[in-house]
Amino acid sequence: MHTTQERSCNSAFILPRNCTFTETDWKALAPFWYPIAFSQEVTDRPFAAKLLDERLVLFRLSDSSIVAARDLCLHRGAPLSLGWVENDELQCKYHGVCYDKSGQCTRIPAQPDAAIPARLKLTTYAVTERYGLVWVRLVDNGSVHFPSFQEWNDPDYIQVLPASVAIEAAAGRQVEGFLDVSHFAFVHTESFGERENQEVPDYPVERLPHGFSADYVSTVSNYPHGLKHLSPPGFKWRRLFEVWLPFTAKLTVTFPNGKLHILNAACPVSARKTRLFVPICRNFDKDAPLQDTLDFNDQVFGEDKDIVEEQYPEDLPIALQDEVHIAGDKSSIAYRKGLAALGLGRSFTA
Repeated sequence: MHTTQERSCNSAFILPRNCTFTETDWKALAPFWYPIAFSQEVTDRPFAAKLLDERLVLFRLSDSSIVAARDLCLHRGAPLSLGWVENDELQCKYHGVCYDKSGQCTRIPAQPDAAIPARLKLTTYAVTERYGLVWVRLVDNGSVHFPSFQEWNDPDYIQVLPASVAIEAAAGRQVEGFLDVSHFAFVHTESFGERENQEVPDYPVERLPHGFSADYVSTVSNYPHGLKHLSPPGFKWRRLFEVWLPFTAKLTVTFPNGKLHILNAACPVSARKTRLFVPICRNFDKDAPLQDTLDFNDQVFGEDKDIVEEQYPEDLPIALQDEVHIAGDKSSIAYRKGLAALGLGRSFTA
């Protein structure tokens, strides 16, 4: 069961300490929703995470809702993630200062009868649970589109939640690689790519309110090597990509006997560090061993990781003239244009 609890930031804007983004890029990215943890990771014990260089602490209340706050006790600067939760309140390990779900300090054990300073209040953030993940947004300055993955709650589908992937690279580089359709025959030859099937047919790209879609049809089978014989002769494989700017994309692959959906949800831990979450749903082969799906997923994303971590410039170039483009890069070009429209700089934090 998924629960939602949203709270707005209750203090003035402060750029995170040692921020790796430019101020303008950080402000452009902060209003969006990002996954920062699996739902199962957040319990009644404080959980530490980082988003856009902001250190966060998460904890679950007795009603199953989640609190997300800046991981900093304003008394003496200790990380609250080192503390514990008692009676739905977060208690600092250093001096036992207690905070409730709104971030308000409720008790100072060393001075139980003294007035609590008004400034002793945590910055809390909007948080919600969807698709087995915990999502946070750091700045609430208007409506933004939340990534849609309705198959996660569809009883006709099985849901698979692979382990997250730690990537020493920019989230933009990872997402662009996920959208790329011309690397199959070179990067993924050990998993599903076909070295002899290199040509990229033309495909349409459509702008959408939340980003864009790219509808790619080719003869490249999505079956792993060893199962390629399951693809009917002449079968056309449709891969529909949908993008929610800045760093979430959904891939729908039409198989001969059903559909596979993959949500590529990248968490920008910092400018060049990403935690990737990839919930998967399919409505076929429901009795097949899930471990096979997990192993194949690990292999494919591992192949991508090996390339993305070596790309340079490390930050995704927003200015189109900074790299050379070919016809098969239509989705990449649309992606870079979309990021530029969000207000990201030409060099994107470089």
